[in-house]
Amino acid sequence: MLKQRATIRDHSAEANLVARRAFVAFVFVMIVIGILFVNVFNLQVNQHQSYQTRSNENRIKVIPIAPNRGLIYDRNGVLLAENRPVYNLEVIPEESDDLEKSLSEVSALFDINQEQQQEFLKNSKRKRRFKSQILKSRLTPEQVALFSVNQHKYPGFSVEARLARHYPYGDALTHAIGYVAKMNKTEHFELEMEGRDVNYRATRDIGKLGIEKYYEEILHGTVGSEEVEINNRGRILRTLKSTDPEPGKDLILTLDIGLQQIAQAALDGMRGAVVVMDARDGGILAFYSNPSYDPNLFVHGISSKDYKALLNPDRPLVNRVTKGVYPPASTIKPHLAMLALDEDVVTETTELYDPGFFKLPKADHRWRDWKPWGHGKVDVYKAIEESCDTYFYEVGYRLGIDKISEFMYQFGFGQRTGIDIHEEKTANLPSREWKEVTYKLPWYPGDTPNISIGQGYWTATPMQIANSMAIMVNKGLRYQPHLVSATKLSDQVQIIARDEKPPVQLKNDENWNIALRAMYNTVHKKTGTAHKAFIGAQYTAGGKTGTAQVKSIAQGERYDAEKLDERHRDNAMYIGFAPYEKPEIVIAVAVENTGGGASVGAPIARTLMDYYFSNKPESLVGKP
Repeated sequence: MLKQRATIRDHSAEANLVARRAFVAFVFVMIVIGILFVNVFNLQVNQHQSYQTRSNENRIKVIPIAPNRGLIYDRNGVLLAENRPVYNLEVIPEESDDLEKSLSEVSALFDINQEQQQEFLKNSKRKRRFKSQILKSRLTPEQVALFSVNQHKYPGFSVEARLARHYPYGDALTHAIGYVAKMNKTEHFELEMEGRDVNYRATRDIGKLGIEKYYEEILHGTVGSEEVEINNRGRILRTLKSTDPEPGKDLILTLDIGLQQIAQAALDGMRGAVVVMDARDGGILAFYSNPSYDPNLFVHGISSKDYKALLNPDRPLVNRVTKGVYPPASTIKPHLAMLALDEDVVTETTELYDPGFFKLPKADHRWRDWKPWGHGKVDVYKAIEESCDTYFYEVGYRLGIDKISEFMYQFGFGQRTGIDIHEEKTANLPSREWKEVTYKLPWYPGDTPNISIGQGYWTATPMQIANSMAIMVNKGLRYQPHLVSATKLSDQVQIIARDEKPPVQLKNDENWNIALRAMYNTVHKKTGTAHKAFIGAQYTAGGKTGTAQVKSIAQGERYDAEKLDERHRDNAMYIGFAPYEKPEIVIAVAVENTGGGASVGAPIARTLMDYYFSNKPESLVGKP
C-alpha cells in the first residue's frame, strides 16, 4: 500500500488571507466607530439644545400657586366676603404602610362610611400615589385636635389648611354678591377660549353669580409659580425658584350692610324685593330679594338634599331685584303725567271728570277706577296724590301707545339698567311693533288704557323702577346704577369710572317739578295714598303707591282677596325719594300677593328711610 504524501502548507497565502480578513474587520470596525462618532456628535452637538430642554423637563417641574382672592367690603369697611382657612384631612397613599387598614381606622374617628371609603380608594388608584388627596374636608377644631393626637399611628395621613371663601352675612347678600364654587367643564372651556386658562392653573373655584362673577378677573389675581427639581418618579427633591402670586384686588361696594339687614327684616315672611339707590350717583345702598339662601352652601359643593330644598314654589334662587318682573302699576303715573303735560294733552290746571270708570268712544267696556264712585273733578296733582285711574286712562288714550313707549324707554323700561351683575332681565315695555312681532296682531285702542296705569302687557323689574325714579328726581340726569364703587390693593384705592348717559329732556322743565310736587303731596297731604305710612317722619319725602293686579277680574265683579288663591292676589308696589328738597335716596319696593302699595309697600319704604336718615352711611371712598 502506497503512503499518502504530506501536504505542504502555503504560509504566504495564509498570511495574505489573514491580512485581508483583518483589513476587512478593521475597516468594518472603523465604519462602526465612525457611525457611532457621527451619532454621538449629532446628539451632543447638533441636538444638544433639544435634549437639554427635554432633560430639564424631566428633571424640573413648574408648580402653579393660586393667588388669594380679593375681599369684598361694604361702603363702611365691613367685611362681606372673606377667605377663611379650611382644614382638610389629606392622604398621600405612597407613604401609608397599609392604606386600607389605616383608612378603616381613621374613618372610625371621623364617621366616614363604607361607601365613602370605597369611593376614596377607587379615586386614589386613578391618581399618582405620591400626591396628596382629600379624604374629608372642612374638619371642625375638635376633629383636628382628635386627629392630631392620633396622627403618629397613620403615616401618610395629615391635616392641611387651605383658604376657602366665606360669607359672614349669609343669605342677606346672596343675590348681590353671589358666590364662588368649583369650576365646571363649560367654565374651563370658556377660559380657554378667552386665553385666561393659564391664570387658573392652580384655581379650583370661580365666581358663579352676582359681583363674584361680574368682577371675577379683578378678584382672582395673578397665578404664581414654584420651580422644583423632581426625580424620575415625579417626587419633589428641592425648590429651585419661586414667583409669588399677585392677590386679587379688594372691592368696596356702595352697599350698606345695616340698611341691607333692615330690608331683609322688613321683607321677612314675604316674597319680594327692595332697592335703595343713592340718587346722587347711582350707587346701590340696599339690594335685597326675599326669600334668599345661604351662599356658603355652594362654596364646598351643595348636597342634593339642600339643593332640592331650594327648588320650592317661593323660588329663593331667583333674584327678584333684577329678574323679578312685575306690572309697575301706578308707580309710572308720575312719568305719564309729565309726558301728558309735555305733549299739551293736559295742563297743570286741566280738570277731568272721574265718574268711577272710563269708556272708549262708541264702546261699552268700562275700565274701572279703584274708587267705585270716582274722584269727581281731577287735575294732575289730585290724579297722582289719590292715584286716580280714570284720569290716566283718559290721558293715556289721548297720548297713544307710540308716544308712551318712546317716552318710557328713555327712563330705562324695556332694557337692562346696566347694573354690574350679569343676572338682569329687560322685562317688557309694550309697543305697537312689539305686539305685531309677538302676537301677529295690531295695537288696538283698547290695549292702551291698561298700559296707562302700568298694567296689561307692561312689566318691569324693581331695579328698572328705582332707576326710572332716580332719573325723575334728577330731572333727566341719568346715573349708571352700580354696586361697586372702587377697587383696593394694599393702600391704593381706585374709584371705578362710570359711563355718562345722555339726559332725558322735556320741552318744559317745569313739568319735572309738577310731578315731584304731586309725589310730595302723596306723602304729606291727608288725602295722599302714602300719607298714613309717613306720619311723624322727621324728613320730607315724595312717593307713589301702586297695586299691581295679578289676576284679571271679570267685568262687573269686584276684587275680593279672600276669595282668591294667595298667589293670585295683588302685588304691593311703592316708589319714593327723600328728602324732597334735595333728594339723596330713591327706594323701590315690590311685594308679591300682599295687597295694596299703601298698606304694605309704603311702610317698608318708611322703615328704610328712617334707618337711613338716623344712620347716614358715609362712603369709604368719599362722596361727591
